[in-house]
Amino acid sequence: QVQLVESGGGLVQPGGSLRLSCAASVSAFSFYAMSWYRQAPGKQRELVAAITSGGATNYADSVKGRFTISRDNTKNTVYLQMNSLKSEDTAVYYCNARRGLGMRYWGQGTQVTVSS
Repeated sequence: QVQLVESGGGLVQPGGSLRLSCAASVSAFSFYAMSWYRQAPGKQRELVAAITSGGATNYADSVKGRFTISRDNTKNTVYLQMNSLKSEDTAVYYCNARRGLGMRYWGQGTQVTVSS
């Protein structure tokens, strides 16, 4: 069983920055692909950023150049650095873990609100 705990969300003004963290309680964390999704009110959950076990990354077009995903395998943690935040980034952000084609595991989510 994989447990994921997100933190770092909050209220920030447009143009500001936040760093989200996701701590995973799992052995062999380095073998998991990790990703961040978000869901805004009334919208479907969407992929924001992902990082493979080998460190390759990909991003949604809407966040390219503003968000950076990274991982620290010594801490079993994945991060999402979010810069130049916009009101449309407001959503609940979820951490996701998956090993190969196995089950997807989800965290409980952390709220990010971008507002002046």
